[in-house]
Amino acid sequence: MSSNRADHNVLILGIGNLLWADEGFGVRAVETLNSLYHFPSQVQLLDGGTQGIYLVQYIRDADILVVFDAVDYGLPGGTLKLVEGDQVPKFLGAKKVSLHQTGFQEVLAMAEMLGDYPKHLLLVGVQPEQLEDYGGSLSDNVKAQLTPALQAALDYLAGFDIHGQLRAEPLLADTDAAGAIASMHLYEQERPSAEAACRAGDGRVLNSPDFQVGYRAVDIDGISVALDQHLDSYRKTEQS
Repeated sequence: MSSNRADHNVLILGIGNLLWADEGFGVRAVETLNSLYHFPSQVQLLDGGTQGIYLVQYIRDADILVVFDAVDYGLPGGTLKLVEGDQVPKFLGAKKVSLHQTGFQEVLAMAEMLGDYPKHLLLVGVQPEQLEDYGGSLSDNVKAQLTPALQAALDYLAGFDIHGQLRAEPLLADTDAAGAIASMHLYEQERPSAEAACRAGDGRVLNSPDFQVGYRAVDIDGISVALDQHLDSYRKTEQS
């Protein structure tokens, strides 16, 4: 690896969805890293959320890319696994836990097609344990991997002579601008009870008497398909 850190533009990217429990691991990881460390000017930390294709220019500008994400490795929940180089897109797409992973796989492919693929790529992935918990925070086993995940990224960058410096005081989340979700602790503390807020989605829709879903049977060339089975758990049993 090159010892001249000025040669490298670095992107540290967290992707995922904070609204669905462990799906928010990548975003929480980059938030925590930014809170605890500051980096040389050529290092950019970015909350990529679920932006997908809109991240392509950031990827094209990076010589070194570090990605934090929740990844279905088929391992026990909370397992930390590092993947490097050409193997990264395979793991992001093989067993996706949400649509953003397919989108990000396409972002990498587009960057490669345009001739600006990162020279060095690290995926810091954690096996999710809980995904179907709307408004939930990270599960305990996944949250416990935040510190090891950050250290793995710091160690990787140190191999290029790029070092994060520990801040004298952690940066506070800007909850005035972004709300409670910007702070994992505050988000957990202010979460309504299960009785007050639906855990499976938007209760304004799912618990509304106007929310009526029926099977839509489709018959195409003799093949009959019943759609919407994924909504079974949300349907209300009507008493005749």
